[in-house]
Amino acid sequence: MKRVTLLIIAAFLSLTFSGCKSEAPEPAQPAAPAQPAAPTVQGQGGTVVETMNSGGYTYILVDTGSEKVWAAAPEFAVKVGDDVVVPNGMVMQNHTSKTLDRTFETILFVDAVQVGGAVASLPEGAAVPEDHTKPTVTAADVDLSGVAKAEQTVAEIFAQKDALAGKEVAVRGKVVKFSQQIMQTNWIHLQDGTGAAGTNDLVVTTDAVVAKGDTILVKGVVTANKDFGFGYKYDVIIEGAQVTVE
Repeated sequence: MKRVTLLIIAAFLSLTFSGCKSEAPEPAQPAAPAQPAAPTVQGQGGTVVETMNSGGYTYILVDTGSEKVWAAAPEFAVKVGDDVVVPNGMVMQNHTSKTLDRTFETILFVDAVQVGGAVASLPEGAAVPEDHTKPTVTAADVDLSGVAKAEQTVAEIFAQKDALAGKEVAVRGKVVKFSQQIMQTNWIHLQDGTGAAGTNDLVVTTDAVVAKGDTILVKGVVTANKDFGFGYKYDVIIEGAQVTVE
């Protein structure tokens, strides 16, 4: 009888531990590593309705839903129907592409475009196509004689650019080129007859509206070695200047 009792107790304990084992939680599986988010570009999004490659650039016409916007970036893979995001960049008005033999009323030049979640960017070592580099400005049809010196001449500002950087200057000259509303500002190329090639043309940004041939007095702060990207780099520039037409 004692032996039977022991056997019953042993069987009971065996069932009890077996049941506990079956109810034990499975070991926790390690969480899958988080996938890195696709890089994003802040800007205008839309669908490509037209595209072409030329001169090392890809041109796309993007339908944002409210308007159609032309943009261009170093050549990348894209097709009509792709969803893209175009970041902020340099707005060019009445821009003529020599390689396309076409003028765009407004076009946005950028370093990169996001296509379906992937960013196409400027390849390392790639150069900006010649069509989009800063143009050489000459004053062949503007008479630069008789320009009275203000505090500095154009040549002096170039020669002293490092010492003058961050300081306000006053310079008088004639407008040899004027462009409106590029990157939300107006651009003046100013010459006064001083300096040689590379040091005779001073770029000024301003809210003022002037005309080619105007004599103007410019007051503003000098910036040296300004690089806007897209091939627009200036040894000297005066930004946000106060301009008076004389």
